[in-house]
Amino acid sequence: MTQPVPRISVPAALALGSAALGAAFASGLFLGRWFPPWRSRQEKRLLPPEDSPLWQYLLSRSIREHPALRSLRLLTLEQPQGDSMMTREQAQLLANLARLIKAKKALDLGTFTGYSALALALALPPAGCVVTCEVDAGPPELGRPLWRQAEEEHKIDLRLKPALETLDELLAAGEAGTFDVAVVDADKENCTAYYERCLQLLRPGGVLAVLSVLCQGEVLTDSLAKRQRKACLFPSFLFFLG
Repeated sequence: MTQPVPRISVPAALALGSAALGAAFASGLFLGRWFPPWRSRQEKRLLPPEDSPLWQYLLSRSIREHPALRSLRLLTLEQPQGDSMMTREQAQLLANLARLIKAKKALDLGTFTGYSALALALALPPAGCVVTCEVDAGPPELGRPLWRQAEEEHKIDLRLKPALETLDELLAAGEAGTFDVAVVDADKENCTAYYERCLQLLRPGGVLAVLSVLCQGEVLTDSLAKRQRKACLFPSFLFFLG
């Protein structure tokens, strides 16, 4: 006699957010297939434009952004290169994944003002930890008051040195296989090295997210130099589920 498959309990808000984001992808695929204007050569989109009423509707029904996280996002957008930060829907997707796998330790390569670090910290339990790497001491200090406002500063372990040094130190300290989530949003020259070290630091079943890897499909046609330039402009995710 077969046993019933156990149901997974997921908080209602998490389920709603994930479902709405899934609906966004489904809507883009449907509209692109059946309505030519949605798949014009100028757009090349699977999703509605970000300023469209449909996209805003999806965000309004799916995003649950902590007030301090929202303030940090708006502050970051005012900074030079602030528009290259992780989007709020990407941050929520990462936070949802962290909750689903019951993450306690996270790596964040490329702190900037700490938006992604704070998003992860909010998703971790009280004893959780986010090790975040940055070479410029200025931007994290802009975000620190908002880490404190969210009462998550104690979870964020800022390492002001090249990310490779921090990763090697963690490996040397015997922390291989102890992290649940790793986010790579740092310099592209060392991306392969980051990827390999993060794989060692992640536990089985961990999540690795690498941003800016697809360049809106240009990786299939453009030169390496052009791909590297565009990688900074079009954030995309490559997820590895260990």
